[in-house]
Amino acid sequence: MTSPVPPEPTPPADPWQVGDVVLRSRFLLGTAGYPSPQALAEAIAASGTQIVTVGLKRQLSAAGDNGFIEIIRAALRTQGARLLPNTAGCRTAREAVQLAHMARELYGTDWLKLEVVGDEHTLQPDPFELVAAARELGKEGFTVFPYCTDDLVTCQRLLDVGCPLLMPWGAPIGSGQGLINPFALRTLRERLPGVTLIVDAGIGAPSHAAQALEMGIDAVLLNSAVSQAADPVRMAGAFRQAIEAGRAARLAGVMARQDFAVATTPVTGQPFLIGNAP
Repeated sequence: MTSPVPPEPTPPADPWQVGDVVLRSRFLLGTAGYPSPQALAEAIAASGTQIVTVGLKRQLSAAGDNGFIEIIRAALRTQGARLLPNTAGCRTAREAVQLAHMARELYGTDWLKLEVVGDEHTLQPDPFELVAAARELGKEGFTVFPYCTDDLVTCQRLLDVGCPLLMPWGAPIGSGQGLINPFALRTLRERLPGVTLIVDAGIGAPSHAAQALEMGIDAVLLNSAVSQAADPVRMAGAFRQAIEAGRAARLAGVMARQDFAVATTPVTGQPFLIGNAP
């Protein structure tokens, strides 16, 4: 008689928070560019996400796309997911603030992913317009998720005007290059130890997401890496597993790198035999 296979251990609770909202999933998912509404619905389910982001300009241009709207609403209901509207496409603080108010009216949420692009080629955030918009929106009661670069000074200014967290990029939006400046992200983690950091943009593979979580980033937001995959649903699941693995590795403690070989089975000071035993 064989012994029963013991059940897999339940992973310990490891929640994080935005304000008074407690979250379990560290995977934030975008909603643009999926091959079909059904693929989007299944990818959201496979990701296990609790935060789904949608561009307000995308929503307004798809006003008659009831399938898209219903997919988002279903995710909110079935997964306890929250909607995070974003101001993608804005070029000035004034434009972003106006769009933010429209988002609050349309979706009934004070959460906002703030994007103010300053360069058409790299889609790099404009630090001056971004800080100005964040300052105004913070005064008006918004919970601002600012999409920014990995520049420490810009990040500090965003915190100074009331942002509760930061969303530094890993690489330019949609590039899939991964974490092109790990040093800058590690610097943010070390200099801002109590601040929630969410890498947003540039992630192309699950290994990139795992790397971010291993270095202490709290969560990741991505879209193209899933929506543009040959199988978006399977890729969403792969990212979910990678993010969970990266976080587990961070909690477990990744071994320090060495500049030289270190024997895994040292023999110094240990008795050993040479030749045949008598």
